[in-house]
Amino acid sequence: MATLGVHSKKHKVTVVGSGNWGSAIAKIVAENTKEHLDLFEEEVQMWVFEEEITVPRASKHYDAGSKFSTEPHKLTKLINHFHENVKYLPGIALPTNLIANPSLQESVHNSTILVFNLPHQFIDGLCDQMKDDILPYARGVSCIKGVSVDSEDVRLFSESIGEKLGIYCGALSGANIANEVAQEKFSETTIAYDPPPMDSRNPTPQATTPKGQTPLSSQLDLTAINEHKDTRGKTSKTKLIVPPPELPPIDHKLLQTLFHRPYFHVQVVSDVAGVSLGGALKNIVAIATGFVAGLGWGDNAKAAVMRVGLLEMVKFGKMFFSNSVHAGTFTEESAGVADLITSCSGGRNYRCAKMSVERNISIEEVEKEELNGQMLQGLSTAKDVYGFLKARGKQDEFPLLAGTYRILQGEVKVEDLPDLIVGK
Repeated sequence: MATLGVHSKKHKVTVVGSGNWGSAIAKIVAENTKEHLDLFEEEVQMWVFEEEITVPRASKHYDAGSKFSTEPHKLTKLINHFHENVKYLPGIALPTNLIANPSLQESVHNSTILVFNLPHQFIDGLCDQMKDDILPYARGVSCIKGVSVDSEDVRLFSESIGEKLGIYCGALSGANIANEVAQEKFSETTIAYDPPPMDSRNPTPQATTPKGQTPLSSQLDLTAINEHKDTRGKTSKTKLIVPPPELPPIDHKLLQTLFHRPYFHVQVVSDVAGVSLGGALKNIVAIATGFVAGLGWGDNAKAAVMRVGLLEMVKFGKMFFSNSVHAGTFTEESAGVADLITSCSGGRNYRCAKMSVERNISIEEVEKEELNGQMLQGLSTAKDVYGFLKARGKQDEFPLLAGTYRILQGEVKVEDLPDLIVGK
């Protein structure tokens, strides 16, 4: 194990969110902080949206003679008592150093690393509530899949968080079904984190050229710069505060240490836009794959749709985030091709699209019947991406993404998909 060395302080980690995926990530993080006490404080805070429940009858903790099973108790109390999220991640033991906290302000207080894992519609409100309580030099990782799209723009959730809080925030995404990860079944993920220049602990020292002149680039102290570039290559509106040198630098190595487990392998890259886009666009491709599966066209057809979909995902990223997106993020990383394969094999966008064709009903009807109030991300993403492309006259350049939306709208039939994806 490494030692603190020149770093006299440790990172405190908070997970904001405690649902199915939030609890699974919190489990991983708490396991790693306990194993790497040279870098992290052992205790990990997990913010929980408080509610009152009784221990379910199906739970191993159910006891007809216990008040926990017969009377409602606060979810945080149950989590901290049983070391299990009995509602959202039942049957999975959580580390004892993971502390459920109903106070958002208390849970983020003095934390240097914030891990966001909650439904995207709550981002703005929660950021407004916590912005006065976080450290100004904190850094974040968003585990919220997808992007926000409208006719005007495509916005990354990580950048929305960063702008709201005045911090830098990366992204985590991959072929990660929460229950399988929590059960410690082998999987991979991708973390995208492009460390801001001011986070460098080794600014280039002044040196002379053979002619005795000191080049400007060699005179720059990167820790004195508070500007950084966003994923489109523009100077970000957020003016960052440099973390104190007493803390270990938050770089690719440290993030891998925080998230990597023997059962959860982590690859860290710098392409935040590519990782975020992969988590959104794959849902549209999954719907298209489900459509052809519903027709009974077989594996060849599904593979063809996935191939075209992957190409369009790369093209979308390169067209609209040309300054930062790398094609390899989609073709080589868990956040790209692996997540696409998982979503097109058994994800709910795929399953509901398949059932809609088999039952000859709309996918919205399947959504209501099968998902118990949950929403299919692919439906809203398909609509928003189509609107974004059409506003720029680019819809014909993405025949699968656009064609899937047209099928959803009833403009064309599923059987027309092979002709649609040929394009013009």
